[in-house]
Order: sequence, then structure tokens, then C-alpha cells
Amino acid sequence: MSKQERIRVLVADDQPHILEAVELLLAPQGIGVDCVRSPELLLEAMGQTDYDVLLIDLNYTRDTTSGQEGLDLLSRIHEYDAQMPVIVMTAWGDVALAVESMKRGARDFIQKPWENERLISLVRVHAKLHQALMRARQLELENRLLRAEGMPEFVAEAPAMRPVLELIAQVGPSDANVLITGEHGTGKEIVARLLHAASPRARMPLVAVNAGGLPEGTFESEIFGHVKGAFTDARADRIGRFELANGGTLFLDEIANVPLRQQSKLLRVLETGELERVGSSHTRRVDVRLLCATNAQLDAEVKAGNFREDLLFRINTVEIHLPALRDRREDLPLLAMHFLNRNRARYRKQVKGFSPAAMQQLMQYAWPGNVRELEHAVERAVLLCRGGEIEAANLSVSTARPTAPSFDNMSIEEVEALLIRKMLHRTSGNISQAAEALGLSRAALYRRIEKYGL
Repeated sequence: MSKQERIRVLVADDQPHILEAVELLLAPQGIGVDCVRSPELLLEAMGQTDYDVLLIDLNYTRDTTSGQEGLDLLSRIHEYDAQMPVIVMTAWGDVALAVESMKRGARDFIQKPWENERLISLVRVHAKLHQALMRARQLELENRLLRAEGMPEFVAEAPAMRPVLELIAQVGPSDANVLITGEHGTGKEIVARLLHAASPRARMPLVAVNAGGLPEGTFESEIFGHVKGAFTDARADRIGRFELANGGTLFLDEIANVPLRQQSKLLRVLETGELERVGSSHTRRVDVRLLCATNAQLDAEVKAGNFREDLLFRINTVEIHLPALRDRREDLPLLAMHFLNRNRARYRKQVKGFSPAAMQQLMQYAWPGNVRELEHAVERAVLLCRGGEIEAANLSVSTARPTAPSFDNMSIEEVEALLIRKMLHRTSGNISQAAEALGLSRAALYRRIEKYGL
């Protein structure tokens, strides 16, 4: 068994010489052994460390031989972690009691004094089975997360984001052109990546272009390509973005800023699937799904004569509008923790969270720059933070005009379920990493996953 799968055993018995004997037997076998002398200490240890096998006695109080303490402990273990294998240790006269314990959920029993080889064998067999079960559960959870999400991380738990998620789920698997609207910094490019990841084109390229950042003189060459000699600096043939995205998805950000003269050429490609590189008369065919994004009001731009109405119809088969961060405040704590965790690792800082005052400041600030501004604020705060928590002074947003908080109160269970769901997403379903980040054991995290139906 690999070092990564080293067996850990928790032994419970009220007799010190029994605990010492078990440790002396198992430790030389490369098996980690922890010992406790009461049921309460065993349950406490289970909450702090992940074990592969429990080895328990049935009696813990002096002069008690009924075994009821051990049977009660079995029930409590089963409630705590129904998958945990338990081996019961019994005296020669307790075989009937051992059988009863197996009815209560014990996996096996061994008689005192035990045969060393049998005890080692039982521990190894049950540990191996438990580790295999944990790996299977881990794989199943990872697959479930991939099936449910299968795309870039997207924090969207607020009610205002439900229509966005529904539209992504509906139109993502199609070839429909989508217009993504919303203020600067609301995450329009992430939505484009989600749509691409959910589509049959996911294995093909996603080519992103800031259309508004291309000078009019180079727009046609960048988008459609050119041939050598087409103009002074055209020293070689160049493939345009449409051809680079052939078979996949082309994302044109800031579509409202495309020069009016170039809009007709863009429309022709969308209508015919054909283009010519600049300086060439050779027609090339492309198969591209188009996603566009803008923070402008395109209807108003059409009325003002700045944007072609027929192009708007072509790119706007479906519109997905992203709400501003101030309209989805329920996501603020999750987004803040997401950015904190990312930058904590990036800058190797031991920052675990936000002080109450810092979180209150986050919730009250207007965030005119939306999610992008929050991301930058948290990154800066991680860099400036000198302790284990980000303080309000680290955020540098206190002088901005606040807005009244609209964050609905959530129960402890709702908050816990929300944080677990996002931590599982963030760690791609890795139970060990998620449990460590949440300060839980794997068993405790599995129980909460089952409790909340995650």
C-alpha cells in the first residue's frame, strides 16, 4: 500500500496495557495507531482525524461486563459515520455479545488474547476496503460535480442569478448566437466560457477578441485574416480570428464598438459562413458559433445610427443579462472567499477569512466596478493583511458611498451548505482538500454532504 494510503487506526480501551500492546503490534507494520480510553474521547478523535479502522472494546467502566457501553458506542459511531469499519475486541466469554455487536454495525470481532497475525490481517483487510470505498465516493463526487458543472467556476447562488443559470443550461448545448449584456466587470466573459463548455463545440477552440480594442485600420485583418502583400506590413499570410475559431466558438467582447463600416462585413460572414482574407479573392468557409458581449444599450445604438439593426438581430438569438453585483449581494461573501482563497495561495499568505467589520464593509459598499472591482479589492487586501483575517482597513473602500445592505439573513445550515458546495467546486470535488479548507475531517464532510444532499 502506498504512503499516501497509509492505514490509520483508532483504538479504544480502558486498559492501558491493551492499548500499548496494540500499538506495539501494529506500529512496526507501518500502521498509524491512536489510542483513547473512553467512548467520548473516541468520538472526539473521529471529529479531528480521518481513520480507516476503529478497534474498540465493549466495556469501559470498572467492574462492568454487560457490554452495553460498547453497543451504545457502536450506535453513536454509526450515526457519526455509517461507513466506518469497526472491529470489536471481546473476552472469551463475550462471543454472543460480539455477535450482537455485529448486528449493530460492527464489521468483525477478535477475541482477547488475540492472535497477532489475525489482528494485523483484520486491520489491513478492513482498512483496504474502507480506503477503496473512500476513493469510490471521491470519484463519484468528482463525476457528479463535473456532470453538474463541467465548466469554469461561477459563483451564482443569488436569486437574481437564477435566470442566468437557466438560460446557460438551456442555450449552452445549442449553436445559437448569444448576446451577453451587463455592466463592466459583471463576468460576461465567464458566461461565454460557460456557454462554450456546455456546447458540443467544447473540445474545439474558444477564441476571445476585444472587438472594441481593435483599431479600425486593423479590424478586418485581425478578424478575417490577410494574405502576404495585402498592405505594406503584410509580410506573410495571417489567419484571422474566424478561421482560428473554426469548428468552435468566437467571443467578440465590446461588440458595440465595432466600426459601422466593418459591421456589414461581419454580418455577411454570419449570414453565409464565408469570408475572404484581406487581399485575397479566395472564399473560405467557416463554421463558428458567435458569442458577443456589451455593456451598451444596443437598441439605443441602433436608433442613434451607430449599430446595424440587422446585425443586432443576427447576434441576438438569445440575450443573457448579468445583474450588477449590488443586485446579487447574496453572492458577495462567497465571491470574497473565492478571491481570498485564490490570492492566499498565489501570494503564500496565511489569511483565513474576513473580520466582521471587513465583511460588513464589503456588504455595504456600492461596488460600481462589480465583481472585477471586488476581485481587485480582495487581492489588495490579501497583500496588505498582516494577520489571519482581513480587516476593514485592508479593503480601502470605506470612503466610497455605501448602499443599504439587502443581504437576506440565512440560517446556519444554509450558510454551511452554501460554503461546502462552493468549496467542493473550488477543489474540483477533492474531499481531502475541501475538508482541510473547511476545518473538517473527511468523515465529517461526507456527513454534511449527505445531510444537505450535495
